[in-house]
Amino acid sequence: MGSSGGIGTSILNLSKGLAKAGNEVSILIYGQKKDDFFVENNISYYAIKNIKLKGFSRLFTQKKIQKLINKLVKENKVELLEAPDWTGITSNIKPKCPVVIRLNGSDTYFCHLDNRPVKHLNKFHEKLALLNAVALLSVSQFTADVTKELFELNRDFTIIPNSIDTDKFASQGFDKTQENTILYFGTLIRKKGLLELPLIFNEVYKKNNKAKLILIGRDASDIISGNASTWAMMQSLFDVDAFQNVTYLGSVAYDKIREHVNLASVCVFPTFAEALPVSWIEAMALQKAIVASDIGWATEVIEDGLNGFLVHPTAHVEYADKILELLENQENRIKFGVEARKKVEEKFSIDVVAKQSADFYQKVLK
Repeated sequence: MGSSGGIGTSILNLSKGLAKAGNEVSILIYGQKKDDFFVENNISYYAIKNIKLKGFSRLFTQKKIQKLINKLVKENKVELLEAPDWTGITSNIKPKCPVVIRLNGSDTYFCHLDNRPVKHLNKFHEKLALLNAVALLSVSQFTADVTKELFELNRDFTIIPNSIDTDKFASQGFDKTQENTILYFGTLIRKKGLLELPLIFNEVYKKNNKAKLILIGRDASDIISGNASTWAMMQSLFDVDAFQNVTYLGSVAYDKIREHVNLASVCVFPTFAEALPVSWIEAMALQKAIVASDIGWATEVIEDGLNGFLVHPTAHVEYADKILELLENQENRIKFGVEARKKVEEKFSIDVVAKQSADFYQKVLK
C-alpha cells in the first residue's frame, strides 16, 4: 500500500479498536497502483487506483470513490464515512451517508505552521470538504482552533486524539536502557526540527562527550531550499567532534522501532509542525523520558515537568540542558516514564479512543 506516516498509523489503530469493539470497518485507500480488495484482522481494505486524465484526474477519482462508497452503503456495509482533512478529498464526493472529517492537519494548516504559501486549489478543496461534512473532529484542540481561524469557520470540532495499541507498545523494563543514548525517530525534515537538532546536540556534547545521538527515519527533501536531502543539510551543522557520536540508521521497519526506543535513555522531538504526533505517544507508552517541542498541541500530550519536558526547538541551550538533566538522572527518567505510560493508558489507548469515536458516530447517525 505504500508509506503513509503517522496518519496511516492513527487510522489503522482506530480501525483496530473499532473492529475489536464489534464494529464493521472498511478502509478506502486511493492513489494505489491497482484496484484491489482484501480483509485483514476483520478490517476490509479497498485499494483504489486514481484515474489519470489531464485536468480531470482529481474529479474523476472522486467520482470513482463516490461510486464505491454508495455501493457499500447500498449493501449495508457502510453507514458513515470518515475522511481526513488533507487536500479535501471529499470536496466533490456526495455519498448516500453522513460524512465526518477528522483533522490530522490539512495542507493549509501545515503551510501556515511552516510559514510558506499554500496552493489556492488545495485550500479551496479543504474548506469545501469541511463545509460539506455533517460533523467535524480534530485530534487536538490546537489544530481545531488554528483550522477554524484559517478557514474562517463558524463550526465546532469534537476533540478525539490519536491512539496507539498499548499492548504492542509495552516497555521491556528500564534495565534494557543504554546510558547516554538520545533517539529521534520520524521523518528527517525541516518542519520536525531536524535542522535544530544538530545545534541542540552540539550543546549536549560540550557537557557530555559520552552522549550519542541516533536518528531513525526516511530522509526527505527540503521544500524551502530545494535541497534533495535534509540529512545532507544536517551533517554540516554538527560540530566535528559531536558528529563522531551521531548515527543515522535510515528507515527502519515499524515493528523494529520499538527495540530502538526501548534502548534509548531519552527521546527527542524538536518539531515545529504537528497535529497530534503518534511518535510521542509511542515513546511515552514505552515509558521513555521525552524532551519535545513546546508549540501548540504539545501540552495536550505532555505535561511539562510531570511526564516529559517541553522546550522551544530554537532554544538550543535550554533544550540541551533538559536532555542532559535526564541523561544524568536515572531516577527522574524512570519517574517521567511511569507517568508517561499512565497518561497514554488513560487518554491515548485504542480502546479509549475507539469508544469515544463510536459514541460520536452514533450521535451523528441519530
